Amino acid sequence: MHFVDHFAGSLTIVEGKSEQNAEPAENMRNWSQIMSSIGRLRFITFCAATLLLTLVQMAAAAEKLTVVLDQARVIRIPERTSTVVIGNPLIADISVQTGGMAVVTAKGYGITNFIAMDQGGNVLLEQAIEVHGPTDRVVTVYRGIERETYSCTPNCDRRITLGDTPAYFDATLLQSGRRDSQAQGAGGNNEPRGR
Repeated sequence: MHFVDHFAGSLTIVEGKSEQNAEPAENMRNWSQIMSSIGRLRFITFCAATLLLTLVQMAAAAEKLTVVLDQARVIRIPERTSTVVIGNPLIADISVQTGGMAVVTAKGYGITNFIAMDQGGNVLLEQAIEVHGPTDRVVTVYRGIERETYSCTPNCDRRITLGDTPAYFDATLLQSGRRDSQAQGAGGNNEPRGR
């Protein structure tokens, strides 16, 4: 068995068997060089693997589209796109617009993906979508296992947020729906006056 030591500064070939006229101190030095070289090789391999893993994670993070719950983002999709598929429409939805644009709307917490394909079924783009909750000016109140969320901009008002206690969520949703109905009903009666 031969071992070539490239790291000790000079090229040394060490045989598996020691020569008869070699001294024990020289054999120990050769063994120490071998172990030192193996240690350096492991360290270099570890550093290279860590660097590669970091680069892969950075590339994956760059490809992920992050959207805040109940908000939308405009993205560019390839021009030849004819079909868009969303992995889980409960997490996000996508609406294709003219000019190679699309609107991604966050609907629920989690991670999903979308795929843009051409007429031949070839994948033109595949991208992950991560939906998370708002972090600015939101206050979450816990009362035992019950949860309520408030939007504080600057006064704190009820906010409809996934994960809130059903009674709180339903009451807030009902109030919001009634308010929207009243606003739409009042908006329909706006006819020009004085004519």
